[in-house]
Amino acid sequence: MAKIQTRNKQNPKLQQSELKDGRASLYLEYYLGRTETPVLDDEGNQVYYTTGAMAGKPKYKVKHDRRKENLNLYIWIHPRNLQERTQNKNTLALAEKIRFEREQAFLEDRAGYRLKKDRQTNFLAYFKEKCESERFTYYVRKSVVQTYNRFIRFLKETPRYSKYDKFLHMETVTPELVMKFADFLRANGKGEGPNKMYHYFKRIVLDAIEDGLMRVNPCKGISVKHDRNQVKKEVLTLDEVRTLVNTHYEGEHKEVQRAFIFTLFTSIRWCDVKLLTYGNVDATTRTLRFNQKKVESRSAHSAVSFPLNDDLLSLIGKPSEPYDPNEPIFKLPNYSTCNKHLKRWIKEAGITKWISWHCGRHSFAVNMLDNGVNIKTVSELMGHCGISTTEKYLHVFDRQKMDAVNSLGSIGYAMP
Repeated sequence: MAKIQTRNKQNPKLQQSELKDGRASLYLEYYLGRTETPVLDDEGNQVYYTTGAMAGKPKYKVKHDRRKENLNLYIWIHPRNLQERTQNKNTLALAEKIRFEREQAFLEDRAGYRLKKDRQTNFLAYFKEKCESERFTYYVRKSVVQTYNRFIRFLKETPRYSKYDKFLHMETVTPELVMKFADFLRANGKGEGPNKMYHYFKRIVLDAIEDGLMRVNPCKGISVKHDRNQVKKEVLTLDEVRTLVNTHYEGEHKEVQRAFIFTLFTSIRWCDVKLLTYGNVDATTRTLRFNQKKVESRSAHSAVSFPLNDDLLSLIGKPSEPYDPNEPIFKLPNYSTCNKHLKRWIKEAGITKWISWHCGRHSFAVNMLDNGVNIKTVSELMGHCGISTTEKYLHVFDRQKMDAVNSLGSIGYAMP
């Protein structure tokens, strides 16, 4: 009788299934691991062994995961002559060769060297899934969505890649495509925007590699650099701030105005201003204490302690009675609505600069430096982890000094 020789450590194993016609069908059996489910009683409590060597240990229901692959190869169960015995020998040799090749591929799969089959192959679908990943914070997800939309726009507007705007195979994400996308980001963005978008794009690619969906990193050696020492956003001078504070109009949103003025004099981001409560205010020490939401999950320097002068305490106002520490200081609408009212306010003040809420944070830094405040102090007030981040505002400060000198006009003197 034909018999298959198998070893316990082989994965997959070569197995056979007897047929009614006197032959056996050969197949491979893969062992993919096991899952353990806790055994619970009627009340939902964990069941434990009470006797034997396992006494005191929790019980689990074990399910082994196996998969079969039919080879479409057959051998005679009871070979009757030399021809059938030779046929069995050759068939088993071929089956063992296939088994060995599958074993090597299976090992590579498990080690992450080969693409995993039966998984997501559409990079766009994978990218879209990441846009909704709970692993990212709300603000990171927002940036990932913006990057995804910019990548789709790149595909649609680039003739060579326009046919991939619905389905882009993982293997089609090549260094050449990535380089074109990097150029597209530079041409369609300014300041830190292109660099940040490329950062999130690389993050998605690295996730795909880690998930075994890509063989190599197409982003390797490609970068979107920007001048880290320069702030591209507009800032409001102190004179413009005073003009803004004294500007009123019909339909103005006083709560948005109060909160933005607070940002101008504290540098606190919108996402933190919206979450501030009266519990963050220590009236005894006249201090505002809070954790920066943007960096809370990735920095040990998220805690900020900001001193409050009389003007800032006046902006904060007094809590309602009875006192509730969870009462928000600023009752703000969503970010989009806040910026909409802010832009209207800026326009009514006659300021022609493009000002967003975050420009208030930049304005605080530049105006503090302009007034001679030590850069280390500014860094601590803004909650930066070091002065290197704060130093980029010095270039704006230098530019303002040059503008001030140039405002004197031409000297009109020529050397004799």
